[in-house]
Amino acid sequence: MSKKLSPKDAIALFEWTEIRKTWHQDAWWFSIVDVIALLDVTGREPRKYWSDLKKKISDEGYSEVSEKIGQLKLIASDGKMRRTDCSDTVWILRIIQSVPSPRAEPFKQWLATVGAERIDEINDPELSMQRMINTYEKKGYPKEWIDVRTRGISVRNDLTNERQERWWDRAYGLLTNEIYQAYAGMSNKEWKEYKWIDKGNLRDGMSPTELILTMLAEQSTTDITTARDAQWVDELKKAGKDGGWVAFTARKELEDQTGKDPISDNNYLEEVKKKQLPNQDKNKR
Repeated sequence: MSKKLSPKDAIALFEWTEIRKTWHQDAWWFSIVDVIALLDVTGREPRKYWSDLKKKISDEGYSEVSEKIGQLKLIASDGKMRRTDCSDTVWILRIIQSVPSPRAEPFKQWLATVGAERIDEINDPELSMQRMINTYEKKGYPKEWIDVRTRGISVRNDLTNERQERWWDRAYGLLTNEIYQAYAGMSNKEWKEYKWIDKGNLRDGMSPTELILTMLAEQSTTDITTARDAQWVDELKKAGKDGGWVAFTARKELEDQTGKDPISDNNYLEEVKKKQLPNQDKNKR
């Protein structure tokens, strides 16, 4: 455990390999004791170190420590599911900042880098968009899909701003589902299950056509809401349903012309990777 880690290697270990984790409250929660063990605090047993550190953090004024930690069941060394202290990414990184270990330095460097990048993005929002594009490229998405996805984000932001002005944010998920139900016949959760997306963003599993239909539904909802000056929840739900119906009409027209429903159970990125495999195999020969 004495090997010096780069920030990239440290984050990879943290997210994927040596740390037990479980999905809780729509986010990954990590075993805090495992994180302490990874940091290799010299001469200290991880559980005892965490017990002392938890008290120290509380004494420093972080009264919400108990709220940020959950006793979740993870597989123990004996193969049984046992409860252990866990927390989400944000609070785990806060804990790491309190650990004076050389192996904590890559995490701290990464946090400093992310913080600097975030400040740059506030000053120049185009940097944030470019960073997002780079992330999608690394995941394997083609340029054509990325172009549609980024345009869709802009349309969704317009809809979000309209919601906030009219207090939509109080029922954000409910009203989004009204749109999805109207044109896709499924809620966000049902659509993810249909595409076998266990975790992550539904739109990242959509095809370009599905993204365009979603864009049409949301832009139509924004325009209808503005035209009607919809204010109350029932009015906003009706606008969402009618906006979704515009996309549903386009969906059915496209299906009539192509003989194929554009809403499918395919996870787009998985399909792209499957198509790339034959070419990769040929290159190896």
